[in-house]
Amino acid sequence: MGAMPFTHAITGRSVRAVADRTTDLLNALAEEDTDAAALARVLRVHGETDPVTETDVDQMREAAHRIREVLAVRDVGGAAERINRLLARAHQPRLTDHGGTTHWHVHVDSRDDAPLAEWFTASSCLVLALLLADRQRPPGGVCAAHGCERAFVDLGSGSPRRYCSRRCATRARVAAHRRAAGSGAGVSRPRT
Repeated sequence: MGAMPFTHAITGRSVRAVADRTTDLLNALAEEDTDAAALARVLRVHGETDPVTETDVDQMREAAHRIREVLAVRDVGGAAERINRLLARAHQPRLTDHGGTTHWHVHVDSRDDAPLAEWFTASSCLVLALLLADRQRPPGGVCAAHGCERAFVDLGSGSPRRYCSRRCATRARVAAHRRAAGSGAGVSRPRT
């Protein structure tokens, strides 16, 4: 077996897996009707089986708000400052194998049975910090498409993303084209 990638050893999962989980949780917690059962379903999709209470939902919703503030910043210095503020609340790194049920990996929450909001904040911010340090740009964003407020973590290596999905990017491009055509910009007029 080859060496484990650094980021995998840090988070216990791949950066992509934690980024996907963070994105799904942020967007689920942004919905007003998300309750404990709905949040538990999102967590199960990502291999997490801890029970979820309504108190967990409320605390995770507050955590999600703080994490979304990181993603809303469009400059790297501002994103780093907000990540650092959240990581300052984290605990010293520690190794865990969850009582022998997984491989050894690093956590920055207080204990294996820490509150879900503490775990969510710590693991999400650790991945956001790794992405920012690796790419030297904000680690994600909030969709720029009109009417869409979905958060996303940017794992791409090209230009920074502005939209949560290709669908939103296409909708925004079509809307901009229609606005330009409606204002006469880029529309040829017959000569008289």
